[in-house]
Amino acid sequence: MGMVDITDKPDNPRSAEAFGKLVLRRTTLERIQRGEVEKGDPLSAARIAGTIAAKKTWEILPFCHQIPLSSVKLELGVDEEGVWAKSSVKAIYKTGVEMEALICVTTALLTVWDMVKQYEKDEKGEYPQTKIKDVVVLSKKKGEHA
Repeated sequence: MGMVDITDKPDNPRSAEAFGKLVLRRTTLERIQRGEVEKGDPLSAARIAGTIAAKKTWEILPFCHQIPLSSVKLELGVDEEGVWAKSSVKAIYKTGVEMEALICVTTALLTVWDMVKQYEKDEKGEYPQTKIKDVVVLSKKKGEHA
């Protein structure tokens, strides 16, 4: 068990895109859109958190390599169901960046959840409607098309 030895692999352009969604109550979504979240702007905080997380993936997932990322982009938006996040990560390295793209999206969504959790709890302190869903790698590319 351990990291895959990539010593002899050549550097190649790599890219990956990931997507995910955080389902929230309509009242919470309206609060986000009106700028009335007590902890601050969840989308701004999520953008920062997701970017930092992508850069630190190797510190979070034990068998990931430390990859020098050349680009991390994170789009966030609100629709009728919740908050969505889409990441795009690039590097020139020996191994792919799909884990970095996934960590970016999931950390962004967890950041939003953390910032709005007080509005999502029911009378028991549970989160019956709140969930992260549809987390997926949209694309993974290597070589000249990355």
